Amino acid sequence: MTRPQITQAMIDAYDEYTHLTLDRRGFMEKLSKLAGSGAAAAVIAPMLAANSAQAAIVAEDDARVKAEDVTYAGGEGEMKGYLVTPADATGKLGAVIVIHENRGLNAHIRDVARRMALEGFVALAPDFLSPLGGTPADEEKAREMFQQLDAAKTAANGVATIAFLKGLDASNGKVGAVGFCWGGGTVNALAVASPDLAAGVAYYGRQANTDDVPKIEAALLLHYAGQDERINAGIEAYRKALEEDGKEFTIHIYDGAQHAFNNDTSEARYNKEAADLAWERSVAFFKEKLG
Repeated sequence: MTRPQITQAMIDAYDEYTHLTLDRRGFMEKLSKLAGSGAAAAVIAPMLAANSAQAAIVAEDDARVKAEDVTYAGGEGEMKGYLVTPADATGKLGAVIVIHENRGLNAHIRDVARRMALEGFVALAPDFLSPLGGTPADEEKAREMFQQLDAAKTAANGVATIAFLKGLDASNGKVGAVGFCWGGGTVNALAVASPDLAAGVAYYGRQANTDDVPKIEAALLLHYAGQDERINAGIEAYRKALEEDGKEFTIHIYDGAQHAFNNDTSEARYNKEAADLAWERSVAFFKEKLG
C-alpha cells in the first residue's frame, strides 16, 4: 500500500484535537474530509498519534541502567515516579526530572528517562497525574485528566520533586528538568516556582507568563518546532522578557519540524535530525550546568 500523504492541515487538526477543543469524533470527521475518505483517515490517524508498541531505544531490562518505580512526598499527598540511574555510576551525579507530555507517564517517557540516565545523570520521570490516581493505560482518558489538574498544585509537586532529588544519596544536589509538550510548559512553570532548579530544557512547551520571568533563576534551553504556530506565537514576548531581565537562555527553532518532533513513537511528526540535534544540545547543557 502506498504511504498516504500527510499534510500540514492534518497535523494541525491533530494538534487541535490533542491540545485544544476538538473531540475525537470531530477530529475524525475533519481528517476524513482532508484525507478524502473515512478509510484514508483511519490509516492516517495512527500515523499522527503516538504508537505505544514502538520499540524502546533503551530496553527496560538494559543492564546499563538501574530502574525502579518509586513514591515520594509531593506538595500535597504522594507522588509516583520512575527513577533511573547508570548501573556503573561512581560518585554523585547531577539529577534530571523528565516531564511527560499530556499522555502521562507512559512507556515512551520511561524510555527517555533511561536514555538520560545513560548520559550520566540520575533521571526521574514523575507521574504528574498522581493526584488523580496516576496515569491510566488508556491515553485518551489520560489526556482528559490533564484538564482536571490544578496548576498551582502541579507546580508544588514539581518543587517537591526537586527536593526529593536533591536529597538522594546518588545526587550531587544539582537538579535540572526537561519536558516535552505539556512537560515543556511545566518546565517553564517550574523555573518560575523554584529557585532551586538549576537548568531547564523545554521542548515545544508553553512559555511562562512574562510577568513571572523575574522569578526565574534557572538557565533555560528552549527548543521549538518550526511548524508549530500555536506554541510559537509566544516565543517573541518570552524572549523579550528574558532578555530584559538578564536571564540566561538559549532558543533554538528547528525549521520544518513539527510539534512533538522528539517523540519517535509518532511516525508522522518525529523528525530524527531535529531530535538528535536537540538531544545533543540538551545533554551538553545539562553536563555544563549540573556537573
